[in-house]
Amino acid sequence: MPKNEKISKSVIRRLPRYYRFLGELLSEGVTRISSGGLAERMNVTASQIRQDLNCFGGFGQQGYGYVVADLRDEIGSILGVNEHNGAVLIGAGNLGRALAVHLDYGKYGCRLVGIFDENEGLAGIKLGDLTVMPMSELDSFCTKNKPTIAILCIPKSAAPEVCPRLAKLGVKAFWNFSHYDIVNLSDIEGVVVENVHLGDSLMALCYGLNNRSE
Repeated sequence: MPKNEKISKSVIRRLPRYYRFLGELLSEGVTRISSGGLAERMNVTASQIRQDLNCFGGFGQQGYGYVVADLRDEIGSILGVNEHNGAVLIGAGNLGRALAVHLDYGKYGCRLVGIFDENEGLAGIKLGDLTVMPMSELDSFCTKNKPTIAILCIPKSAAPEVCPRLAKLGVKAFWNFSHYDIVNLSDIEGVVVENVHLGDSLMALCYGLNNRSE
């Protein structure tokens, strides 16, 4: 458990990377590793790893290091990967279809339970194990199934109406690809938002390319 509730976002964002690298170590048969060894593999400092993990109580033993499986389980518990929170995907366009079919939600603490689209012509299309439903069925579906996560792959213009609607239906977390920065929902108690702008990431990459040292 965290020592306090004010863990910085930068620390939280590093936890999934620790979890991923520890999984790779397990797949290679590594059972124990020092903070220095993990730091070298992840290209960070050992002190950074120790500081991050100390935010949650610390898990290693001096002179022994970390038991890889135990540390991964602890970080997974912190991240909630075993919770299997119900998620609805809104928008069955190209991006929505890719996320519906190719992402293994169970590995990341989610269960994709419903897919919706405003275009009723898409209703009935199978994406993986689920069938696309019209938005007219969203309210009744959420009332019955109580999803807590919404994945938004909708036009920017649709987001201001859809987001409050979902919040009123009990959705507490938004993974938002709509190009609309959700900020007003942060005022609702318990609501968390992850705004994803793929274009921003690509531009940052281009900046690095164009400003690299020759």
